Amino acid sequence: MNKAIILAGGQGKRMKADMPKPLFKVLGEPMLEWVISACEGAGVSDICVIKGFMGEMIDEYLAGRYTTALQAERLGTGHAVMQAIPFMKEDETGNTLVLCGDAPFIDAETIKASLEMHEKQNNAVTVITAELDQPKGYGRIIRTKDGISGIVEEKDASAEQREIKEVNSGAYWFKTSDLISLLGKITCDNAQKEYYLTDTIFLAIKEGKNAGAYKSENADIIKGANDRKDLLALNDYARMEVIGKHLANGVEFICTDGVVIDRHVEIGAGTQILPGTIIRKKTVIGKNCKIGPNTVVENCTLGDNVNLHAVQAFESVIEEGVAIGPYVHLRPNTKICSGAKIGDFVEIKNSTVGEKTAIAHLAYIGDADIGKRANIGCGTVTVNYDGIEKSRCVIGDHCFIGCNTNLIAPLKLGKAVYTAAGTTVTRDVPDYALAIDRGVMKINEGYTLRKLKSQIGHSHISKDKK
Repeated sequence: MNKAIILAGGQGKRMKADMPKPLFKVLGEPMLEWVISACEGAGVSDICVIKGFMGEMIDEYLAGRYTTALQAERLGTGHAVMQAIPFMKEDETGNTLVLCGDAPFIDAETIKASLEMHEKQNNAVTVITAELDQPKGYGRIIRTKDGISGIVEEKDASAEQREIKEVNSGAYWFKTSDLISLLGKITCDNAQKEYYLTDTIFLAIKEGKNAGAYKSENADIIKGANDRKDLLALNDYARMEVIGKHLANGVEFICTDGVVIDRHVEIGAGTQILPGTIIRKKTVIGKNCKIGPNTVVENCTLGDNVNLHAVQAFESVIEEGVAIGPYVHLRPNTKICSGAKIGDFVEIKNSTVGEKTAIAHLAYIGDADIGKRANIGCGTVTVNYDGIEKSRCVIGDHCFIGCNTNLIAPLKLGKAVYTAAGTTVTRDVPDYALAIDRGVMKINEGYTLRKLKSQIGHSHISKDKK
């Protein structure tokens, strides 16, 4: 079985934060998750993550999905891979991929193609490389007619070698058995007193084993982040790459200011994304929608011809032809059925709103099931929480809920029920009935005269009366 080792023990001191560098996010996902996704996409799912600084945060994030190993001391990349020797010894028959957890743009196609070459050439080690127009700072690949003779770091390179544009990405394929053997032979006899993984290449060649290099067509595999400025550059680059993909698929952007779309989002052709829109996680948006401005959509499914204006929607389903906003909050487990209209300053949570139902403004709908073609008046509240447990309201088809109605759950309103404005409904209402509860209005004449006299004096009141 093929395995992967992901190096994720770096502190990233220049990030100035108490967390491992691979957990910093690019488009809402930790860089480590980007690398894991590439492995899984290439069919490599037996993964060991090497943790170090604040390793418990790596464990918490992974939540048991993969094996981890601790590099207690930072003694180089070779030393980090040594910590995974017990993991590799579980099955030495295949190959092991070594990746950097802070290089998020490694892709599944590169992993698969480099493995194919690695196996075809019967290599002990295959370095994954890329060609850069500006290779300064990277180790240069020294090729031979049969493979490679090694990697020369820039500080040790001759003037001729510095002209080489093919550089080491920090990713490698090894025969697992060879990697275990080679790791046992590298030393820390260098200025940094560290164990370098690149030394395994020289040892393999010295022992007469094959060493090769696969040049990826994706030069972005080189990109990483050493500080916040680099991280911003990664986010900017990834953001525009994702937007470019949607543009190619027929999505319209009149301006990309403030637009952030996670890489797993799907958007149908003809949809317009307006400024200030953030679309996260596994959201799916249909065709010919209008999203934004100033809208957040996370883990939602939207049908065709949906219009969201200044909306925050989370883990909800919005069917076709729905118009929502501005200033609407859809909380998880909400379903808005086709043709419904949700106006300004409405919050909906764990509820279903039926077809062509209107909730025009200033309402809270929580734990409710509303039928089709209902009208929910301004100021309506479903009173769903009694301080101990939450209960549901059921509102039938064609109901008309008057302004400032309180619906005290648990409660069921039948078909075409009307509630008078200002009513508090405390029990079920049958089909076609009117619920009205206004009490008796009392008028206390002269009340304000008496009140104002004690505060601002009798003379002022007398003048106002005249």
